[in-house]
Amino acid sequence: MREGISFCLSLPLDYPGGSLLNPRRTPPVLHPTGDADMPRFNFPMSKADPHYTDIVSDDRVLLTLQYSTQWDSLAHVGSHFDADGDGKPEPVYYNGWRAGIDVVGPHDYGTGAAPGQPSSARKLGIENMAVKCVQGRGVMVDIAHHFGRARTQIGYDEMMRVLDADKVEIEAGDMVLLHTAFATLILEMNRNPDDSLHNACAVLNGRDKKLLNWITDSGLAVLIADNYGVEGVPALPGAGDCHAGLPLHEHCLFKLGVHLGELWYLHELATWLRAKGRNRFLLTAPPLRLPGAVGSPATPVATV
Repeated sequence: MREGISFCLSLPLDYPGGSLLNPRRTPPVLHPTGDADMPRFNFPMSKADPHYTDIVSDDRVLLTLQYSTQWDSLAHVGSHFDADGDGKPEPVYYNGWRAGIDVVGPHDYGTGAAPGQPSSARKLGIENMAVKCVQGRGVMVDIAHHFGRARTQIGYDEMMRVLDADKVEIEAGDMVLLHTAFATLILEMNRNPDDSLHNACAVLNGRDKKLLNWITDSGLAVLIADNYGVEGVPALPGAGDCHAGLPLHEHCLFKLGVHLGELWYLHELATWLRAKGRNRFLLTAPPLRLPGAVGSPATPVATV
């Protein structure tokens, strides 16, 4: 930190608007607390005691945790993997935590768990990330500056060209942010996105093994993008009969224990950094300390 200027890296949490990006994820819905007869919004406290002069508003929210600017916990994506060494793959998550035991839900899906349980990541929940505070050195990779808003699969070679051109160095423990301009496009659509989003802006090519190896070798702590998914969703076709549908998610969340951040707002920060010839800054970005959740909204702050 040199100048003490802060940037908010979150979209408004009611963006992108609608459910076009993911039909399972819906915008937040705010409600007053209380009941239909006495909702606690502009509520005169004189109804409780005629001597009171206060007016109170109090609300709650129905919130899809991964609708907008978000963190993925390590319980977000696992894999079928032969953790027992018996030749039969089991559904497991990072470090061998078991689906149906350590990450439970209301449906069995072949895990052998009792159905009807409340969903909870008993292990690997997002609260573990919150406790660690999530603060460190952020490093901006300005992909949009080099590739514009065209849909581009960024593999190892493309990534190295950007890093070399902008003299970006990534060291072990860095929090790496990828600016693609996708979140900027979302804001321009003003909560009314259209199908062009599905083919807009750069995404990482999760099928590129050299790129995945680079993520491992770099020692980066987290990988963040302003797009939907960091990698292309859906991914490019895979080889063989069995492969991950989200190969970069599997590699980072399941194999490495590297959290992913998605739909962050990076335009203003990326513009400022480029004008100053910089790419590093202090990043503070804890998720909600919500036990058992597999994702969380975030309001990240960059300080330069």
